[in-house]
Amino acid sequence: MDKYIKISGIQKLTLLDFPEHTACTLFVPNCNFRCPFCHNSELLLDNVEFYDEAEIFAFLKKRAGVLEGVCITGGEPTIYTDLDRFIADVKRLGYLVKLDTNGFLPDRLNALIADGLLDYIAMDIKNSPERYAETVGLPYDRFDVTPIERSIDIIMKSGVSYEFRTTVVTELFDETSIAGAAKMIAGADKYFLQSFVMRDTVPSKRLTPPQRVVMSRYLDIVRRYVPTASIRGE
Repeated sequence: MDKYIKISGIQKLTLLDFPEHTACTLFVPNCNFRCPFCHNSELLLDNVEFYDEAEIFAFLKKRAGVLEGVCITGGEPTIYTDLDRFIADVKRLGYLVKLDTNGFLPDRLNALIADGLLDYIAMDIKNSPERYAETVGLPYDRFDVTPIERSIDIIMKSGVSYEFRTTVVTELFDETSIAGAAKMIAGADKYFLQSFVMRDTVPSKRLTPPQRVVMSRYLDIVRRYVPTASIRGE
């Protein structure tokens, strides 16, 4: 893991990323996954530029009382070992904090929750356990889904508001794998399916979004495990 957190992007206002709150979104570079459908793959490049942290906090101080929350996304924020220090500094300004994570570092996630630093957690469920390695772009023989399962358990027992979400790509899903993904989070409060959208930043240009009828069929399947599941973006 990297020691010092870096910020390589900022969205100064979002009405969508933090449910029921006006917020800004901070993007951190680097990730421990290499998902072929990633929209933010430019954050993995060696030449990515960084904001000075003082600049970030000057903006947050100026917007305190106007914005309610700060979303921290990436990349993968939990790879930074001083994420707790950074979030604590943000919360001292009166902000709520939402964390986006892939859940592959459950001990880091658990520590943030235990310290009362998170107000909302959004975790990606990439696929069924059998297709996780394929979907996150890591070698099958070195991938263990146990950390993902641990993070799911931690989040669902945390008492912190949360959501799980899955980006559905035609080439990576079928009825069996979408059921396997939903089964991992059976009984969850919130689960969103979102259709893959091609962008210039997506690493693999061979991928395609599912047809609407397919998304509807997948939603019927996942509702067997998460009755409140819905499709985001419709």
